[in-house]
Parts: sequence; structure tokens; C-alpha cells
Amino acid sequence: MGENEKNKSKKTKKKLKIALIIICALIIICIPICYYLTYISYNNLTVNSYDIKSEKIKAVDSKPNIKFVVVGDLHDNTFGNDDRELVATIKSQKPDFIIADGDILNDDSKNSDVAISFIKRLVKIAPVYYAMGNHEFEYMENQNSEELLDEIKDTGAILLEQKYKDITVKGVPIRIGGMYGYAFDPNGTTKREDMGDGIYDFLKDFEDTSSYKIMMSHRPDSFVFGEASKVWDIDLVVSSHDHGGQVVLPFFGGFYGGDQGYFPEYIHGLYDKDNMKLLITSGLGSNKQKLPRFNNVPEVMVVDLSK
Repeated sequence: MGENEKNKSKKTKKKLKIALIIICALIIICIPICYYLTYISYNNLTVNSYDIKSEKIKAVDSKPNIKFVVVGDLHDNTFGNDDRELVATIKSQKPDFIIADGDILNDDSKNSDVAISFIKRLVKIAPVYYAMGNHEFEYMENQNSEELLDEIKDTGAILLEQKYKDITVKGVPIRIGGMYGYAFDPNGTTKREDMGDGIYDFLKDFEDTSSYKIMMSHRPDSFVFGEASKVWDIDLVVSSHDHGGQVVLPFFGGFYGGDQGYFPEYIHGLYDKDNMKLLITSGLGSNKQKLPRFNNVPEVMVVDLSK
């Protein structure tokens, strides 16, 4: 081997050594960062506030705006001893009412203790309106019992599944309802004969009011697809389900959103969608997923309604 080839070989080995050192350094740096971004996605809390204005919200006797809190996708996650941190965070917002938007437990939970204990404490803060999520339905199927429905009602929360309740908050009439099914038929249209399960009749009845209308719909997909957002006269749809995309990538946002697929459009925040507004929380936890929550801090959503 000539002198030039020996020098070239030495330089190549030196470059490889430097490259390996850089790779090892990046791995050493990335591991704690990834751990941290996963840790905060299950253990930290953030409060995100949204202002929604409507001509239907009229101040009475100079009272302040109507404020409500949205929580969803707890998935038996706990914050602090017995969820004290989470409950204290919600209480500090002084809400007029609270929406629990489904998946408060898991389909494979041994029991409903964590979820029911959480809801019992929320009821002491403000009226709670509870919407069913897919995990509530799957939990009852696995338990071969609908006892969960009575457990939720016994907390004092108002369970709304294809039902609604007319309430008055600070003199303002509000109709709040809940439904898990899709607000359109398999063809994406809203034909009564094709929608099934009484959803068409429920929605027609629900929209027949001059009150401000809030629909709790655990899956945003129920109103995202088809002509649902163009047809139904609903002021605000409140959803969760997709965990803000589960993995939140810098510059790209949420990675996956259920029926919306990869990098979904409607995943977290407040959106104007045709005739209605969509409000989607990233939720508070996650059940067993192929990917963990990542760079995705659990959220307590606070909404101010005003004229």
C-alpha cells in the first residue's frame, strides 16, 4: 500500500470516528429530550382559553361572560394525588358549567372508580354535562353491563346521549345536547331513512330553538365529514377523541386523527366549519396506542361566551 493510500485510509477512519462520536452525542441528547416530551404529555397540565362571540349571548344586568370548561379523554389518567391538581385547576377557572366530553375511562378499565371519583368532584364545582365516548360504550360491552350509565347519573352529572337539556346561564338560554353517532348517512348526506338510530329526528328536534346551541359530540368526525356542517343548525360542536393528533410534531402539528387520517385538519382548537363552529380539545390522557402522547401537554379547555 502506497503512502497516499495509507494517509487516505487514516483520514477515512478519522472521519468515521468523528461521525460515530456525533451520532452517539445526538442519541445521548435526544433520549432525555424524547423522555421529557413524553413525560409532560401525561403529567403536566396546560389551560387554553378560547373566546366565542354570538348575537345569541346577551348580557343580563351587566353580568360577565358565560364561562365553561371542557375536559375529555382522561383515560383514567391522574394528576397529583387522586387528581387533586386537575380538579384544583378546573375549580380555579370558576366555570358556570363543565363539559365532560367522553373517554373519561378506558374500554379495558377494571372498574370505573377513577372516572366516577373525578366526575363526583367536578359536580361540586359546577353543573356537569357528560357525553359518551367510544371507550364508555366499549367498556360497557366488555363488562356486559350498562351499569356505568347509572354510575354517571348517580354522581349528579347530566348524561346526554341523543338527549338535550335547556338551561339558563346568567339569564342566557342555552340548549346543550350530546350524541355519539355520525350526523350524516353512509353516503355523506343527511337523509332520514339512511341515518338510522333516531339521529335524524334527534338533530331536527335539537336545532328547533332560538337558544344558543351546544352539541357535545365526542368524535369531531361526526360533523367534519359529509354535509353535516352545512345542514345542521348548531352554533357550537364540542369534541375530543383524537388527542390533538397524539404525537405533535414541530412545524407539522398533530400526526394522526382517527377517521381524518394523518396530519388531520380538524384536530385541536376552534374552527369555523360552514354553518357552525367546532371546538376540539386535545384531551388529558391516552389509552394504549401504537405511539404514546408526545409533545402534547394535557389540556383543560376554557371557553368564554359573549356577545
